Amino acid sequence: MDTKQLYYFIEVAKQKSFTGAAQALCLSQPTISKMVRNLEDELEVELIDRSAKKIELTVAGEIVYEEGKKILEKIDDLSSLLDDMMNLKKGKLKIGVPPLIGFLFFPKIIKGFQDLYPNISIQLVENSALKIKEAVQEGILDLGVAAIPVEEDEFDVIPIVEEEMVLFVHSSHPLANRDQISLLELKDESFVHFQDDSTLYQQVMQECINAGFRPHVTYQSIYWDFITEMVKQNLGVSIFPQSLAIRVDQDIIKAIPIVNPTIIWKIGIILKKDKYVSFAAREMVSYICSLKDG
Repeated sequence: MDTKQLYYFIEVAKQKSFTGAAQALCLSQPTISKMVRNLEDELEVELIDRSAKKIELTVAGEIVYEEGKKILEKIDDLSSLLDDMMNLKKGKLKIGVPPLIGFLFFPKIIKGFQDLYPNISIQLVENSALKIKEAVQEGILDLGVAAIPVEEDEFDVIPIVEEEMVLFVHSSHPLANRDQISLLELKDESFVHFQDDSTLYQQVMQECINAGFRPHVTYQSIYWDFITEMVKQNLGVSIFPQSLAIRVDQDIIKAIPIVNPTIIWKIGIILKKDKYVSFAAREMVSYICSLKDG
């Protein structure tokens, strides 16, 4: 079996489209169709039901899709292992981070790591925690950094940051001079926050519900700087990790500790369980942990 045939078939199955697979792989559609047909001829079984309007896998196709992903992952692991043996202290690393985590921590991390390992190239991919988990699980990313907890039956998790979250309010807000604030006292406030699929948003919403109220969210965005700018215009309050407080205009935005309850933000490195971890990924994990311990 030609692994290229398998790779192309899996991409077609993922995209549910020959056209989509061709675009993703930067190949012509006839080339993709021919390779998939050759795979079917070799296996002597139909993998795709072409009679439907939308591509559907046959029962055999579902089996080949699931097992094929495992085969290609093992080949990728073997390639990484051999690369580690022959090119010590060289390699490529693809890391997924949510934008806020990337902004707060990764410029310093990338600079320090590249000083130690200039021959390891790093690609940083910004996305939501949900997308990062999916990409780590599919082997697209070597490792991810996301809010935890995550599913520990699917990922190896290394906690790296734990800090309190604080309330951001405009300096003219009635709460701006408070030394601390109870979460329940915010029940009548208008919130500005991330979109619903953000783990930070979900954590804040759940803490508010546990405290006895559902927050009134007036504006949502995928961008933390847009959210803080809305607070800066006195269009609502928001809750962010404490480390962001020193990155905003402290004359205009006041950060107030939250009590009853204290909300703890935890982030960690996630790796796909039982997947081979390359030299570059191992060293990055070790480097980040050394910064935490230091």
